Amino acid sequence: MATKITWLGHSTYQIETAGKTILLDPFLTGNPSATISANEASADVIIVSHGHGDHVGDTVDIAKHTNALVIANFEIIDWMGKQGIENVHPQHIGGAHEYEFGTVKLTIAHHGSMLPDGSNGGSPCGILLKLNDGTIYFAADTGLFYDMTLIGEEGVDLAILPIGDNFTMGPEDSVRATKMIAPKRVMPMHYNTWPLIEQDAAAWAEQIRARTEADPIVLEPGESCQL
Repeated sequence: MATKITWLGHSTYQIETAGKTILLDPFLTGNPSATISANEASADVIIVSHGHGDHVGDTVDIAKHTNALVIANFEIIDWMGKQGIENVHPQHIGGAHEYEFGTVKLTIAHHGSMLPDGSNGGSPCGILLKLNDGTIYFAADTGLFYDMTLIGEEGVDLAILPIGDNFTMGPEDSVRATKMIAPKRVMPMHYNTWPLIEQDAAAWAEQIRARTEADPIVLEPGESCQL
């Protein structure tokens, strides 16, 4: 069965692959674009990119009611243990680990990572998912950086990039990132959640088509596509 990717709003994704459901940065409570509540979320695995509240989100509550495996950097996993979450696996930047559903490799990201209670969230990360039917690069919150070229050398089928600007890359830098990564397809995230990060995704998609070789995929919250 092909991998199914559903955008749940902001930077939250549900990925169904190899019989497992993976949640990326499950921010649902307090997310005006969320299409489900934390109580409705199901997961076998949760992967957290960094410590900010709009990315850690509902990880603790969802992990408690699903017993999902939580994957993140060492500092966030240490914090998860203090919240009573025991089914965890720590990784860190540059490190990869093979799981039942595929391989997770954490990449650099240029951002912050303080946890909601002020604890140290370690270094922010991007997430490279190598699945049976393709590779996804989830850049998470980041500015543009030239080493995206190296990430692209891994062979990326789908890049998921922020376009909201102000806190992350904006549309222009995400187009430049797409040129570096050279994915087959690219999807925007981290935009239109609040007025400060409003963007025209259709205009962004036109620039992707005009200036890169990638196929832009623009979803509405709750919509899905296949890898």
